[in-house]
Parts: sequence; structure tokens; C-alpha cells
Amino acid sequence: MLGVRKLTPTSYAILGLLGLRSWSAYELTKQGRRSLHFCWPRAETRIYQEPKNLVEHGLVKATSTANGRRARTEYAITAKGRRALRAWMGEPSAPPRLESEALLRLFFADHGTKDGLLATLTQLEGQALAMRRQAVLQGSEYLAGDAPFQERIHILGLVGRFTLDHTALVAGWARWARAEIERWPDVDSGEVSPEVVRDFEAALAELAGDAPVEGAAGR
Repeated sequence: MLGVRKLTPTSYAILGLLGLRSWSAYELTKQGRRSLHFCWPRAETRIYQEPKNLVEHGLVKATSTANGRRARTEYAITAKGRRALRAWMGEPSAPPRLESEALLRLFFADHGTKDGLLATLTQLEGQALAMRRQAVLQGSEYLAGDAPFQERIHILGLVGRFTLDHTALVAGWARWARAEIERWPDVDSGEVSPEVVRDFEAALAELAGDAPVEGAAGR
């Protein structure tokens, strides 16, 4: 096993897709854009290369067939792969991590300009709404009963609800943040929003009283 890359959550994400059916590397990248994009976005090159690593671990087998002048390689999960996937599903998961270039730019906003920051947040809102549109259109396929893996709708519906809540939160927050920034003289000065102060005071009260944190799904 010298030189074989260790398994990562992305490895198991690909293994999970292969647990549904066999795919070529190209098909896996395409399915990744459709499904993994909402919860585990990764570069397509990473998804494309991972099946070969899974083959090295004996979790996946590769079968090559002639496809015109080119060979087509299809990957399928092995019995060992299914056991590994089941074992991984039972392990503790890592805490969620948020990655947002727009928030990173906001964090360092005083090194830029007010107009640039407003433009960044406008882009963030548009990106969230675009993701929401994709989720809604895919969800409509399941509601119509003609989507791929229709039998998994009870699982995909939960992920879909998270996506709807998350994209609505991001888009709404971006609009609110722009309105706050508009009131700043510039990015070097400004007043903290009274709404933010109230929210943190309420959160502190919840923490002190060990009360559950309210969210869209709990309303």
C-alpha cells in the first residue's frame, strides 16, 4: 500500500455514489455536480481521480471496455467497499465547516472599499439564489416522480430542506448586510447594528438558560 493515498470523506462520498450503481469517472463528476455540490463541493479533478485510489484500496473494481476508438473504464463497488462504507457511516462525523470567500473578504473589509464589499455581497446573494434555483428544479423532478434514484426521496428530501433553508438564509443575510453597510460612511468606520446586539444578547440568554437554539426548521 506504499504510496496509496489515505481515505478521506471525499473517498467515501465517491464510494457512496458507487454504492448506488457503477459509474465511469466522467459520470461520477457529472453526478457530483448534481448531488454532492449541495453538501460536499469538491474540484471535479479530485472526484475524477478518486476512483483510482479506491481501486488501490480494493474498495472498487475497474472494468475497461472498448468504446469506439477509446476505452471506457467503469467503476463498481466491491464487497469490501460496502463494508468500509457501512463502517464509515457508523463513525463520528467531523464538525461542519463553513467556507465562503465572500465572508473572508468581509472579515478583512477595512483593507478594501465600500463599493467592492457591496459588490461582493451582491454576488453572494446571486450565488445563493442560483443554488436555490438548482435545488428547486431538481426537487421538482422528484415531486413529479421521474427523478434518478426516486426511491431515495425520503433521504434526499431532508438534504433538500437543508439546502432551501441554507440558501434562503445566505441570500437574506446578504441583503441585510448590504443595507447595514450602506449606512457606514466607509469600511473604516461605522456603528454596530442594534439588531446584532439584540441577537447576541438573546443568544447569551439562551445559553445561560440552556434553551434550544431556534432555527427555520424548528419554527
